[in-house]
Amino acid sequence: MPSVPPSPDNPLQAIVPDNAAGRRFDAVLAELFPDFSRSRLAAWIKSGDARLDGREVRPRDPVRGGETVTLNAALEVQTHSEPEDIALDVLYEDEHVFVINKPAGLVVHPGAGNPAGTLVNALLHRDPSLNTLPRAGIVHRLDKDTSGVMVVARTLPAHTALIEQLSSREVHRQYLAVVVGALVSGGTADAPIDRHPRDRIRMAVREDGRDAVTHYRLRERFRAHTLLECRLETGRTHQIRVHMAHLKHPIIGDPLYGGPLKLPRGATAELIETLRGFRRQALHAETLEFAHPVTGEPVRCTAPVPQDLQHLVRVLREDSAAAAERER
Repeated sequence: MPSVPPSPDNPLQAIVPDNAAGRRFDAVLAELFPDFSRSRLAAWIKSGDARLDGREVRPRDPVRGGETVTLNAALEVQTHSEPEDIALDVLYEDEHVFVINKPAGLVVHPGAGNPAGTLVNALLHRDPSLNTLPRAGIVHRLDKDTSGVMVVARTLPAHTALIEQLSSREVHRQYLAVVVGALVSGGTADAPIDRHPRDRIRMAVREDGRDAVTHYRLRERFRAHTLLECRLETGRTHQIRVHMAHLKHPIIGDPLYGGPLKLPRGATAELIETLRGFRRQALHAETLEFAHPVTGEPVRCTAPVPQDLQHLVRVLREDSAAAAERER
């Protein structure tokens, strides 16, 4: 497996194994250089930057076995955003990956309405070479107002390996969510998700949607709310938010799926003020665990619970204690 990207001054080479005789060049190339996506390798074949015994060949041309494959393409710029000096809370870092604690309010990718001031801009300032990676190395995202832990690849091999781990559901992603309703037990939401048929901003549970599975268990129960620990088996857009709303237990503060504010009877003034003032979904990516893309060793990082979410939980806990005291 190559440890550095190919370039005209630093070509990568491999020998086609004899048992590959008769197979397509593009399929063999993908096995010889698994760090690179099939689409990228296909583009290099077509541009002549992936050669067989020094010759340009077509993707479908068969190999004989024993030939030398050479890659001499330079990685082109994939991300054109400008670097910006935005502070990052880095939980783990080496030459292959970053693990960061994203604050609520930070947009991950530039887009309409957010051309700058994003996580991508911050990452490019910290490591300018990330501009050669798709999405500056980001392999999964968090919504703007969801806080917590994210992993970012710093090399193409790491990016490819992490994408594969996510696709095969080998990455442990654990969240905290404060939801409406006093649940009595945990469970699993197994309901497909896709774009809402009428509102293109929202996602929805749909029979024709993509497979989506969320496991949840009780962390702490209050009078009319519950602190849940949620584990993603899949990673669809807005997955936890959509699943909890589908179960009639929407996340507190969720502007898309939360519904009207619900207050328990006799709620303390502090609880009323806190619930009314909580303007983001009460969702935090607490723990991320994955196999290091190079060493294979487990990497586990936990992002501390942000102050606003800590305050919300404390006020809910105190309200429940006050209600219990009144009933005595």
